[in-house]
Amino acid sequence: MGRLKLCPFLADKSSSSVSNRLMSELQDPEIFQTILDSLQIGVSMADRNGKVLFWNQGAERLTGYKPHDVIGRACRDNILPQCNDLGCAACGATCPFTRTLHEGKPQEAKMQLRHRDGHPIHILMRVAPVRNSHGSMIGITKSFDEQRFGSDRDRRHSLAAHGCVDDTTGIPNHDFTQFHLSENFASFERYQLPFGIIAIQVDRLEYLRSAYGKQAGDAVLRVVAQTMKNAFRPSDFLGRWAEDQFLTILINCGDSGVEQTWARIRKMVTCAGLEWWSDQLLVTTSVGYATAQSGDTIESLLNRAQTSLQQSSAKQAAAAASHSQANQPNSEI
Repeated sequence: MGRLKLCPFLADKSSSSVSNRLMSELQDPEIFQTILDSLQIGVSMADRNGKVLFWNQGAERLTGYKPHDVIGRACRDNILPQCNDLGCAACGATCPFTRTLHEGKPQEAKMQLRHRDGHPIHILMRVAPVRNSHGSMIGITKSFDEQRFGSDRDRRHSLAAHGCVDDTTGIPNHDFTQFHLSENFASFERYQLPFGIIAIQVDRLEYLRSAYGKQAGDAVLRVVAQTMKNAFRPSDFLGRWAEDQFLTILINCGDSGVEQTWARIRKMVTCAGLEWWSDQLLVTTSVGYATAQSGDTIESLLNRAQTSLQQSSAKQAAAAASHSQANQPNSEI
């Protein structure tokens, strides 16, 4: 006996009925929010004035900010600072939100958002207008996801198991960094494989610890470490070098490459910051670098990097003193 075939008309009618019922259920705001919350990417919506109306769980996971931290707040409140490739605040004419608002067209941009913990994260942001049935723009929707340059989770677990990880920052400790530096220097001496080092010093670490406590100082170190990890290639090496210093080893990298990386780090750090018990802690670093040269020893290479670092630190201190003096009110004697 043959199988009973459904009349095409009835099949289309049944399919249409199911589709209509499904679309009707999707009009339920709770179901719609559940769908958006299930996405791994961040999704948010704001009105024409930039006030956040919706913030999904993906956005919370990526940024650390919960919905009650951002909903009702406007972009101009700087609750989630944004930076572009130049390392400056991306508010104004170059902001994807502003461009979409003015041009009425979707925009896409590579950005940096400051995580709630203080470190910048690289994201790809897509912004699109939201229109009503009459075609009028009533808001803006944003979707964004983190850009990863490589995962070192397995490697980090392996190093931790062998006592090679710094407890405070979670990156390789001084001894393992020294070992890695020696290996790269041996390769340079034997095969002339170019490499360079960048020394990063956290400014005012002792002051931060005395003013806010050791935990605040440790939190700043973690912010800087995470910022640095996001700045380098997977092949580069970042380790703890001293109490207030990190050392990066740039493999197969000559003078120009090291200098470009040095400049990128300085810009990225301007996007870092840390909120500590309602106080906004300014995170600044001094950065020095050197590349391996013929006739070098490990000590001479490190000395050049430290000299460069000291020059950078002196410039930072002079700039801070000048800024402080400029902000002091004039007083009459």
